[in-house]
Amino acid sequence: MPYPVFDLHCDTADRLAWQSLPAMLRQALGMGFYGPGDESDPTGITELARNHGMISLERIGDTPWAQCFACYIPDELSPNQALSFFQHVSAYLEREVEKNQQRAVLARCAADIRPALESGAVVAIKTIENATLFAADPELVDTAAQAGVLMASLSWNAPGPLASGHDAEDRGITAAGLEVIRRMEEQRMVLDVSHLNDRCFDDVCRLSTRPFVASHSNCRSVCGHPRNLTDGQIAEIRDCGGLIGINYCIDFLRDDARTHKPDFDDISRHIDHLLNLGCEDAIALGSDFDGCDTPGCIATASEMPRFQQQLDARFGAELTAKICAGNALGFFERWGR
Repeated sequence: MPYPVFDLHCDTADRLAWQSLPAMLRQALGMGFYGPGDESDPTGITELARNHGMISLERIGDTPWAQCFACYIPDELSPNQALSFFQHVSAYLEREVEKNQQRAVLARCAADIRPALESGAVVAIKTIENATLFAADPELVDTAAQAGVLMASLSWNAPGPLASGHDAEDRGITAAGLEVIRRMEEQRMVLDVSHLNDRCFDDVCRLSTRPFVASHSNCRSVCGHPRNLTDGQIAEIRDCGGLIGINYCIDFLRDDARTHKPDFDDISRHIDHLLNLGCEDAIALGSDFDGCDTPGCIATASEMPRFQQQLDARFGAELTAKICAGNALGFFERWGR
C-alpha cells in the first residue's frame, strides 16, 4: 500500500490551461505552449485525467494524493493581467476536477484534505505562485481565500510589486507586499517564501506573525543555487513551525546537474541535511512537476511508488510517512484556512 502524498507545488494547472488562455494574455506572454513537447501534441496536454505531462490522474494511479496546483503567474503580466490569468487557470482546474469527480475532489479549506485522502481520492488544492494580482487590489486576497486558495507566494524571480526574487537581491518587501501579508494572515492563507530573495526572506521573518512555508526549495549548503535556502533560513522555518518542500528540479539538487544528472542519492542528501538541522517535522514534498527537469527516479507521478520504496529503505517507514504527507497535512490543519 503506497504512503499518502501531499505535494506542495506543481505547475500542472498552468500547463493544462495554457492553450485556452484568452488571446490578450497569450499575446502578452508570447508563448503558444507551456511545456516541452506540448507543441507537437497539443491535445495531449489539456486534461487532468490523462496527459503527457508529469501529473495526471492516470499517472497518480491508486496513491492517495493531495496536490497543491499552483497558478503560476509569469513576471511579464501586470497586476490586472495577472487577475485575468488567475481567474482563467482557477476556473479551468475546477472544471477538470468536476469532470473527474469520481476520482478527484477540490479542497475548499484545510479541513477537507484529510477525509479526502483517507477515502483514496486525489485532492486538488489551489495555490498561487507570484500573487501579483493582489497588487491590483489587496481585497483580492479575501476573494481568493473565499475561492479556496490556501497558499500564495509574493514573487517569482524578477522584481515585483509585492516582493522580489533573486534577480533583484537588493529589493525587499514593498508597502503593498506588507499589506498583502497582513491580509493573508487575517484569512489564514499560508505564505510561501519560495522564490523570495534573501532580503525579502529576512523581511518576512521580521513582519510575519504566523508560520510560513517554502513550498519547493532545497538546501543551499548542499547545492549553491540561490533558489535554495541557507541554513539560517532553514532554521527560521524550523523554529516558526513551518514547512520545506523538497524540490525535484535537477538544478536545485546538485551544482553540476547539467553534466551529472541527479539521482535519488542527491535528493536524499538534501533530506539528510535538513535532518541534521533538526527539521524532521518540517520536511515535505514540493515536486515542481511540470515546471522543471526532474531525475529519472521521480520523473513523473508514476514513479512515486518506487520513490517511496527508496525513501522507506533510506529513512524508515515513520519518517517516510511524515515526509510524504504527514508533516504537510498536520501543518495545514494547524495553520491553514
